[in-house]
Amino acid sequence: MRIIRYLLFTALLCPLLTFAQDTGVTLSGIIREANGQATMPFVNVVLKTQTDNRFIAGTVTTEEGRFILKGITSGNYRLEVSYVGYIQHQQELLAGTLTPFLDLGTIHLKEDPKILNEVKITSVRADGLAAQMDKRIFTPSDNISRAGGSVLQAMQNLPGVTMQDGKIMLRGNDKVAVLIDGRQNAITGFGSQTALDNIPASAIERIEIINNPTAKHDANGNAGIINIIYKKNNQDGFNGKIGLSTGLGALWVRKENLPGISPQYQATPKINPSLSLNYRKNKLNTFLQADWLYNQTLNRNEFAERIYDDGSIIKQQVKRNRTTTVATAKTGIDWNPDEQNTFTLSGLFSREKIADLGDIPYFNQDLSIRSRLWSFVEDEVKYTATASAIYQHKFKQPGHVLNTSFNYTFHREDEKYFFTNITPAFTGTDSYKLLSDEQVADLNVDYIKPLKHGRLETGLKLRHRYIPTNMEFFPGANSVIDPNAGGWANYKETIPAVYGNYIYENKSIEVEAGLRVEYVNVKYEVNPDHNTYQSDGYNYARPFPNVRFSWKPDDRNKFSLFYNGRVDRPNEVDIRIFPKYDEPEVLKVGNPSLRPQFTNTFELGYKTSWTAGSLYTAAYHKTTDATITRIATIVPGSTLIYNIFQNAGRSYNYGLEMNFDQKATPWFSFNVNAALYKNTLNAFTIENRYPVPTVFTAARQSLTSGNVKFNGRFKLPAQTEIQFSTIYLAPDLIPQGRIASRFSTDLGIRRHIQKGKGEIFMNGTDIFNTLRIQRSVTGNGFILNSTDFYETQVFRIGYSYKF
Repeated sequence: MRIIRYLLFTALLCPLLTFAQDTGVTLSGIIREANGQATMPFVNVVLKTQTDNRFIAGTVTTEEGRFILKGITSGNYRLEVSYVGYIQHQQELLAGTLTPFLDLGTIHLKEDPKILNEVKITSVRADGLAAQMDKRIFTPSDNISRAGGSVLQAMQNLPGVTMQDGKIMLRGNDKVAVLIDGRQNAITGFGSQTALDNIPASAIERIEIINNPTAKHDANGNAGIINIIYKKNNQDGFNGKIGLSTGLGALWVRKENLPGISPQYQATPKINPSLSLNYRKNKLNTFLQADWLYNQTLNRNEFAERIYDDGSIIKQQVKRNRTTTVATAKTGIDWNPDEQNTFTLSGLFSREKIADLGDIPYFNQDLSIRSRLWSFVEDEVKYTATASAIYQHKFKQPGHVLNTSFNYTFHREDEKYFFTNITPAFTGTDSYKLLSDEQVADLNVDYIKPLKHGRLETGLKLRHRYIPTNMEFFPGANSVIDPNAGGWANYKETIPAVYGNYIYENKSIEVEAGLRVEYVNVKYEVNPDHNTYQSDGYNYARPFPNVRFSWKPDDRNKFSLFYNGRVDRPNEVDIRIFPKYDEPEVLKVGNPSLRPQFTNTFELGYKTSWTAGSLYTAAYHKTTDATITRIATIVPGSTLIYNIFQNAGRSYNYGLEMNFDQKATPWFSFNVNAALYKNTLNAFTIENRYPVPTVFTAARQSLTSGNVKFNGRFKLPAQTEIQFSTIYLAPDLIPQGRIASRFSTDLGIRRHIQKGKGEIFMNGTDIFNTLRIQRSVTGNGFILNSTDFYETQVFRIGYSYKF
């Protein structure tokens, strides 16, 4: 209770700013008489430009003397307030880029109609980079070369984003927090990106990439935040959109199977119908977004060679044919009983079914002797249900609001694996069954108060998360599976947090300073019969500051300096104690003694813009303590590899990023994004405890890497567009090793038909079939070299219609 009282007290002292919106700035204030202080109704309020005295907006005050001017473009203006018999009031006014609401306070009019003053105005050009340079905003429907695929696929050619092992990386770092509609959700994972490849891009309105989050966001995720916004229409009456896309992948075999296994998936079908409906009338707005995704894919096709210190060599292939079916629906209702209050109830449901069929043969060096063949079947179903209740109260001052929300998420993971182990001496069968039910409840309260030169915001959050998990093993003949490592484990997480921020802005500078204070209490209860691990957990109370200072020498140039402190808490699957096959001789195991890693980030950014383009550059440095990484070890007398997460010590990530946008001609525009960074991990020594204590020591690792992305867009006659995208990823560090360079090219074409209501597209990803993953990993007693020829080339066609 002392901690909670401390956090609540901190909330009252720490006001916070949120991100600027894209709908313009709303100005408000009150007009009073200078002498008697009485409010003045029906006063004329006009906003004009300075250069040509052009009218921008105007209104008259209400009976309470209040005025509101909405949708004002960022810049410097002259505000004129006039009333017969009174001196006209004029003042300089900056509508900035950091807050959508400005409170001009009380304006007093004096009796004397002869005094005039002047003010200036400047306009600011908007593009994909938010004006405060903290995030980029993208619309999946504009990504023609990736249309018809998943959210994960749509993100692969976005500036600043790369992929590795199905995970999103920002600036060479996979510690990314993924939100849905501004909130964490079990569909994307609380701290991971486990299901982004199964969210249809057709369901998404926009994607926000936030490199420098403010204190309003959870402190988790040192690489940054990706916020996925679902579609929601607000037009009056009944309207909607239907769509259908289909495609084929793996049109030919890139590398033939090793002898004696079932064929790789070929000509894999992709089907994605979608439906969006909205009905708005009077005080009610109802909405529905529904998608179904059927996807066959050659999910993995990795050829590897393991070289042991004793000179023995094993050649193997991991082939995984996958069929995924995902149904997703989001629906809800908005009710506005009056102008000051809004209630929203919404729900999201998703069912994801994964069926894997795979083979893993093991041979000697010249492929003359097969020592074993593993065939496996996976049957996994995931259910997610999320319910949200939101209440917003708008005070009479525009932008002065109180938001309260409650969100509840239930996520079930029902997973079954069946393995057949065929050797010259015997045939054995192994299987296991896992059931995990995740329940998360979040309560949020946010208070926003506009100011004359900025904004205050403060709030609190309370989270309770509970994940009971049960694992059952059914070992067959000569199995290496450990039946004593099964049983149950319960994960419990409680997080109260408060945040606050203050922002100040004038013509030349912007200052933002915030603080988030979190108390985290994690308990991990383990089956007392477990042969290695016992119950464990951790707790901390810690502040996470964020600061930004910007200098604007003129209308087209801006320099910004950022600092923030972040944390990456281990996800439940990272500490899950049950061993699980990555492949027959590679097992991954969680580590309940894993602890959070803490990161401090400094960044200097510069943006300049001109009539037809812009340039953004940034230099950054991150220092991380207790770095989380997965360590692979073997135990004496065995060839089995155990992958276990550990805290490896201090690491560093620093680099440069550049984004260049240019509209070269009326029919051609392009974007170039380039990143150069260096990842360094200090020398460390850890102990993998499962199945027996094994010590691993690594020397200091350091590698400079980077990537370049080019996106070009051609506008042709007859409302036709072509998009061309190419990506180059330089070699990079992975746990205990390196990954080689990668290269791919995408192409898409789209045409608007039926008077703009209809749209057709065709596209292809990795059209030259060049993308493959090559790795080299060094463990204690072995070296693993591998190349994955998984499915990367997919051709799609689609149609959509608005009504």
